[in-house]
Amino acid sequence: MNNQKLYEIALTLVPGVGIVNGKKLVAYCGGAEAVFCEKKKALTKINGVSENVIKSLDSKEVMKKAEKEIEFVLKNGITPLFYLDQDYPKRLQHCHDSPLMLYYKGNADLNTQKVVGVVGTRNITDYGRYVTEKIIEDLSADNVLIISGLAYGVDSVAHRAALKYNLATVGVLGHGMQIIYPAENRKLSTNMLEKGGILTEFVSGTQPDRENFPKRNRIVAGMIDCLIVIESALKGGAMITADIANSYDREVFAIPGKIGDIYSEGCNQLIKTNKANLINSAADIRYVMRWDIDTKVVAKQMRMFRDFSEDEKKVMDVFDNNSIVHLDDIIVGTDLSPSKIASVLLSLEFDGVLTALPGKRYQKL
Repeated sequence: MNNQKLYEIALTLVPGVGIVNGKKLVAYCGGAEAVFCEKKKALTKINGVSENVIKSLDSKEVMKKAEKEIEFVLKNGITPLFYLDQDYPKRLQHCHDSPLMLYYKGNADLNTQKVVGVVGTRNITDYGRYVTEKIIEDLSADNVLIISGLAYGVDSVAHRAALKYNLATVGVLGHGMQIIYPAENRKLSTNMLEKGGILTEFVSGTQPDRENFPKRNRIVAGMIDCLIVIESALKGGAMITADIANSYDREVFAIPGKIGDIYSEGCNQLIKTNKANLINSAADIRYVMRWDIDTKVVAKQMRMFRDFSEDEKKVMDVFDNNSIVHLDDIIVGTDLSPSKIASVLLSLEFDGVLTALPGKRYQKL
């Protein structure tokens, strides 16, 4: 493993650095290793980066911990993914609070075309189990990647159903990879490594403390195109994940339940407050996500009869070899005003050149 990874991991271990300041330091210096080599006086110019953080960059203890983590990931076949790496989940990359580093073990493509999160109560009912398995079975035709939190209840059922119907599935952990929590899911996690994987932002040795799980939930919400809430009480991890998914402009779906059922109250509330689409089947998801439209055929037909304007060429140049690009990248990559970009994108959508995806992303067809 190259020296760059050592510095990238070390940056995440600097006391007080945090996600925002970590990214500021990398942007200012040009890379993680450059952060540790930069003159400390220059770093004081970065707004929000404290003197204590700057002093900690010289800490021998930080580098010792980073070296220990490198040993752990090499021994256990784990891949560290820095937020600027090509294989880092691109959907998550565009979230303002995306982790500086992820630790991934598995073989699933985290940037595959369709990624679906499935969450819900640990106290899953027989009905919830049936619905989870049925929806995932029906989604198998779409070759989606299923993301969940490897917890009791809905999470476990979703992972097992994905494996049963030959879909890749990734579990996001709220702790380091030295353990699997709950321990009962250890065998399940092993099976997931054959078609999917496990993922965490936490270094080895991190315990499954309560405060870690909301952080885990934001990763689930950031990695996906859409989220399905199967069953949930009014409060709980699934509701937190749904709120975060909404804040990331992801589509949220919820299964309606009986009035008075404690584990239907959350789903019913999401639907009632227009924070989730009511769904009865995978077909509803397919319709909202526009997966049932053969957009490639439409696009090919439309492109045969049009020429690109200068502004359209600027937008299309941002895509380069990428099929999916975030709106922020289009804004940065062109000299056009936001209103002009909106107009150009709308024109390209009408003509079937691009299609809008959840989360302010656009796909080249």
